[in-house]
Amino acid sequence: MASVLVVDDDPAVLETVAAMLSAKGYEVATAPDGETAINELGTSPYDLVLTDLAMPGVDGMAVLEHTVAKSPETRCIILTGYGTIKSSVAAIKNGAFDYITKPVAAPELLATVEKAIRFKELEEENIRLRRTLRKKYREKHIIGTSDAIKKVYELIEKVADTDGTVLITGPSGTGKELIARAIHYDSSRCDKPLVIINCGAIPEELLESELFGHEKGAFTGAHKKRVGRFELANGGTVFLDEVGEMSPSLQVKVLRILQEQEFERVGGTKTIHVDVRIIAATNKNLTAAVNKGKFREDLYYRLNVIPIKVPPLKHRKSDIPLLIDFFLKKFQKRNPKAIKGFSAEAMQAMLEYDWPGNVRELENAIKRLTILCENEVVGISDLPEHIQENVGIIQPMGHFSSTQGLRLEEAVKDYEKRLIIEALEKSNWVKTRAAKLLNIKRTTLVEKIKKQNITRASSG
Repeated sequence: MASVLVVDDDPAVLETVAAMLSAKGYEVATAPDGETAINELGTSPYDLVLTDLAMPGVDGMAVLEHTVAKSPETRCIILTGYGTIKSSVAAIKNGAFDYITKPVAAPELLATVEKAIRFKELEEENIRLRRTLRKKYREKHIIGTSDAIKKVYELIEKVADTDGTVLITGPSGTGKELIARAIHYDSSRCDKPLVIINCGAIPEELLESELFGHEKGAFTGAHKKRVGRFELANGGTVFLDEVGEMSPSLQVKVLRILQEQEFERVGGTKTIHVDVRIIAATNKNLTAAVNKGKFREDLYYRLNVIPIKVPPLKHRKSDIPLLIDFFLKKFQKRNPKAIKGFSAEAMQAMLEYDWPGNVRELENAIKRLTILCENEVVGISDLPEHIQENVGIIQPMGHFSSTQGLRLEEAVKDYEKRLIIEALEKSNWVKTRAAKLLNIKRTTLVEKIKKQNITRASSG
């Protein structure tokens, strides 16, 4: 049952209200003054605080302010006399759920308490649902089951609901923006804006205004005031893509945001305070840029609080069949002549190609096939020539289909098994060396060998 803290300096009212609530099954504690109530709130959690407004010393408004600041999930109801209703309205504006006038009528009291508790339960259920939806965003958009991408999942899970600054690194086309979106939507800031800005796509002379805004007349063409991206993102997240392209002068201003959460608009003198989380991304080696004096060392360390390295597609090839299936479904929703699968030779070529453009290149390749391929099963001749040329390194894995024939899971399992055997043979069956070749932990390799029932005899 819900827990309630009743606060009143009148012993008779305190006893009466506590008895009413206890009779309805609530867990009730009492405090004879505001100071005792604040101390009690610091030691035990409560679902509801029911406090008198006019008390000597620490009054009900102080109890309310403490509750809102230190225990925002706790609802607060004000007890008030007729002469202080105006103050009660002010209390509601400051965060009180409702107020009840004295003398206390049992039906009104119990109805208001029940409504407050129910409201709190609905809020908590809403939070649980939002968390579920956030995780579904990640599951829906970040595709893969490889060890490399699982490490990224684990990091997102750990860091999302913190305010730690994140630096996402990796080659172009690996999905760094998807990672940033997943972090934002999996955080408590998900109801606030996610503002994305590509630092490499906006001319340097305009980027400062984009980030911080400007005042009217700040420069030629500034005909009216403009609110910048950091201001728009207040309470939410700013994603600085290609942060390595930012000029040294702007780096100083971003550093100030990270340190002080404040800035001035271009041409302005008023300091603007914001509450934003910064996620940055780059495909550059920022350590090398720091050594060359092209990127501020202090900013680098401020951004690199939580590093997330996104692997290139060539290091997670077991995810390729899953990605292909995902993109086929994405591009073929309204296509009556949908591609049903790939021939063994065509899938072999897709798996052996190194995909220098990473997931973005694979996505574009599948989009091209859905437009140009006239067959239900993609053949080797349907693929771009530079992908066709990669056939022959690994033995064919059988016909692949996203809707019939060989299942996706079987295709991935079969391909993974052959990669493991190939690595073991190249390392003379020394598991530590084979794990390094596969870029996985030795313990992970041992688990996969057992799961796949791989032996020297089976490999021959």
